Amino acid sequence: MIRRVVLDTSVIVAALRSRFGAGNAVLRLVATRRIRLLATPPLFLEYEDALKRPEQRIAHGLSVEQVDQLLSELAALIEPVEVHFQWRPQVRDPNDEMMLEAAINGQADALVTDNVADFSAACQRFQVEVIRPADLLRKVRR
Repeated sequence: MIRRVVLDTSVIVAALRSRFGAGNAVLRLVATRRIRLLATPPLFLEYEDALKRPEQRIAHGLSVEQVDQLLSELAALIEPVEVHFQWRPQVRDPNDEMMLEAAINGQADALVTDNVADFSAACQRFQVEVIRPADLLRKVRR
């Protein structure tokens, strides 16, 4: 059973762009505490940076203040993860390393991303499931 997850930044961004998408439904699972979201401080700062970019603010329609409020609520739900050991390099994109490290150090059940291929080998090596948002929803709803 999947209980503890790390979300790829792209899942957070997609969640705000579409109220009816799988990413948004995953965030609702976090909000209702059906799954526990794990993040390191650098990963959380990446969420903030991505959501506040001008092109993203145009797409999701939230003001900086609304993004701050959302992030504050999200921070209250997150289980913080300390990185005791960096496992770099494990994935092709150096920007993805922090998600993998949060999953490994936080003992996540899954890393949720649409970029499954980028994480597959490394996640298998560390026995962390890599799963798309829609697939996570199917598993949780069983």
